[in-house]
Amino acid sequence: MLAALTFDDGPNTEITPKVLEILKENGVVASFFLIADRITPESARVARRAFDMGCEINNHSVTHSKMNEMTEETIRREIAECSEKIVDITGTAPKFFRPPYIAVNDTLFHAVDLTFICGMGCRDWVPDVPARERIDTILGAVRDGDILLLHDMPGNWATVETIQTVIPEMKRRGFRFVTCGQLFREAGVAPVQGKMYSNVYD
Repeated sequence: MLAALTFDDGPNTEITPKVLEILKENGVVASFFLIADRITPESARVARRAFDMGCEINNHSVTHSKMNEMTEETIRREIAECSEKIVDITGTAPKFFRPPYIAVNDTLFHAVDLTFICGMGCRDWVPDVPARERIDTILGAVRDGDILLLHDMPGNWATVETIQTVIPEMKRRGFRFVTCGQLFREAGVAPVQGKMYSNVYD
């Protein structure tokens, strides 16, 4: 069974390094969806470390605004600027995009030529949701081909705690963690334009 761990709203020098430590300890990779406005010289080094570990770096826009309310020109500018910053860090252009707030419309699908990723969430962007609830939500619903939507935003220590339990338990159940790109390749699924994926098989 395959699953893709994904993390939104980085990079930063507080939570992202802790996530990377846990990934390394468990011998797994993940995909990080970066907000370009949060890329600094220091956080860029963290993102580069993730890339060097075999993780995938993807596009989550520049400003994390509701892009379904933007003009096509503004959308294209946001995507291009974020992708350019990722290329500066990794030398590789991102192939996947997660729309902020999962807010989409036809204009957004038309303007962005990356594969749209949503994912199975556990409300981990809500500070009041404890780690135990996040863990139970994921482990109670996860299935083969799922993309798990998590956040490595500053202060999100409960998600650090969550993955300390979820990763080894999912491995025990027979899951193998891959990047988004690996997930599609190994599942033999060609991404479809105009579709947003939470599970590669759906």
